[in-house]
Amino acid sequence: MSIKSSINPPVFFSSVFLITLMVLTTAIWPNQAQDFFKIVQSWFELKAGWLYILGVAVFLIFVIFVMVSRFGDIKLGPDHSEPDYSYKSWIAMLFSAGMGIGLMFFGVAEPVMHYLAPPDADPQTIQAAKDAMKITFFHWGIHAWAIYAVVALSLAYFSYRHKLPLLPRSALYPIFGERIFGPIGHAVDTFAVLGTMFGVATSLGFGVLQVNSGLNYLLGVPVNAYVQVGLIIVISLIATVSVFSGLDKGVKRLSELNLGLAILLLIFILIFGPTVELLQAFVQNTGGYLSDIVGKTFNLYAYEQKNDWLGGWTLLYWGWWISWSPFVGTFIARVSRGRTIREFLIGVLFVPSAFTFLWMTVFGNSAIDAIMNQGATYLSDAVSSDVSVALFVFFEHMPFSTLLSTIALCLVITFFVTSSDSGSLVIDNLTSGGDHNAPVWQRIFWAMLQGIVASVLLLAGGLQALQTAAIASALPFLIVMLLMCFGLFKALQDDWLKINSVQSHNTSVQFTKTNVSWEDHIDVLVSHPSEAQALGFLEEVAKPALNKVCETFNSKGVAAELKHFDSRIRFVIANEEHDDFVYGLRIRAFSITNPIESEVAEGDSEYYRVEVFLEHGGQHYDVMGFTQEQVLADVVTQYEKYLHYLHLSSSEYLGREV
Repeated sequence: MSIKSSINPPVFFSSVFLITLMVLTTAIWPNQAQDFFKIVQSWFELKAGWLYILGVAVFLIFVIFVMVSRFGDIKLGPDHSEPDYSYKSWIAMLFSAGMGIGLMFFGVAEPVMHYLAPPDADPQTIQAAKDAMKITFFHWGIHAWAIYAVVALSLAYFSYRHKLPLLPRSALYPIFGERIFGPIGHAVDTFAVLGTMFGVATSLGFGVLQVNSGLNYLLGVPVNAYVQVGLIIVISLIATVSVFSGLDKGVKRLSELNLGLAILLLIFILIFGPTVELLQAFVQNTGGYLSDIVGKTFNLYAYEQKNDWLGGWTLLYWGWWISWSPFVGTFIARVSRGRTIREFLIGVLFVPSAFTFLWMTVFGNSAIDAIMNQGATYLSDAVSSDVSVALFVFFEHMPFSTLLSTIALCLVITFFVTSSDSGSLVIDNLTSGGDHNAPVWQRIFWAMLQGIVASVLLLAGGLQALQTAAIASALPFLIVMLLMCFGLFKALQDDWLKINSVQSHNTSVQFTKTNVSWEDHIDVLVSHPSEAQALGFLEEVAKPALNKVCETFNSKGVAAELKHFDSRIRFVIANEEHDDFVYGLRIRAFSITNPIESEVAEGDSEYYRVEVFLEHGGQHYDVMGFTQEQVLADVVTQYEKYLHYLHLSSSEYLGREV
């Protein structure tokens, strides 16, 4: 495939230009860049913090509303679609892409840091320990996954339900219409590329610091920026191997390996740590988090003016999650086709959050207990001096510390690889106009560019440069996400109206109105038609009936078209302003679960149905055995419901009676 046919030039070249401009500027003037990053981060803390806090609150409220509302029944795809991946693979992939490296880096460090320097309690007290876990849960809980869910749900819905490209611009279709394919859409996708690039670079920066600390702890490898850059290069090269394997093999298998190793590590610490106390703490921590969630969601310390703390923690996390949302959202959307919105949101919001809460409790409370009750001051000293080494120092408090450190190091590296691989996969998707079959060289290009960005920013300003880049790149996409919520709400309202107006169906009306006896109806219900019988029904009954309908509509000036394939028929009336009216019949095979000896030949295990498919998917009812009159009645009934939907969705009452 040629370059021109595999990339979207406005997004690809503008993204490369802006990323290169920032990287070169940072590399040429590192000291000035570091000062600039400090100024920018301070400005965000003082002037834009309220917008981040309010925006994330809106995202959480919105996804909870959608989950519990009637919209939750809508599928991410046609009504008949089934999930592409099992629950195990699905959860493993979204968890590994979502925050794997962060849990390894902050699992011990963040609770201890809040315990040593809490914002609202005396340091190193019981209250400080309680607050430390509440704050940690707050930063890593459902707020983070609500941010991801807004983008993932929007992309999956518009891509799989409305057949738009799997791109952020598609979520704005209800607002801007066809203009999303012009400059507006290019700008949105470019913001998404920048957010993904700097968000992944931040994660890679945290990951490489921890890998370096782990290698120093185990093998005495020196800790410095040049070793870290070398590690980024090596691990980015490893990620390219996974790139060649694609999503179903490379990322899926690595994600399942990550989750398995993480659970193994978690169980070990739980067993050899203060087990009962940890389980008690898990329950209490969760309750404390839920009881304080409203206050913490809107807390800006407006009266106490703790801008440094807020900017160094909550705003950093919200910016990090928002900058990651195009990456994680696109990735989650890509693996979530076929699930209902409610199933999707429950899985995305609560399953990873529950695992994260357990992880933070087991590691965080174990570390705090070691400091409070067992005199492990060396652990608090390690966290205060070098956060990246905290996990490995914590393992000194456990049996088989070297083995645990080795497993943890492997886990950080595999999380590193999946983040880089998934990030390059998503950026390639964004810059190729949603082409899932783009050449491998493009994903390799983005994987290597991620490593370069992380390396340069790490050399120029350390973690502060990476953090500032993440927060700054998140601001424009925060505005885009608010528009996504509005656009998705409009589309879901219209979709529900369509379902409510069109989907309900009762075949008894057709049977009673076409003088079919109840005995004949029973004969149809107990039969198990063969494929040949189903094909014969399409050819001899359904096709002539739909031809009559098509001719009648055309004779009345309504342009209709009938398409016949091997095992399906599709009757279409085009509509330029709304979805087309589609009445399709498709043969589907099913396993026989209630065989009747007189009806089923020996060895047969399948029977066939001729099911109705409308524009938004299969309706799960069978017309096999209908007469031509019944098929005609069914088509007309569905068209009447389609017209009722158009009336409800587009009509405006003029305010007067006639």
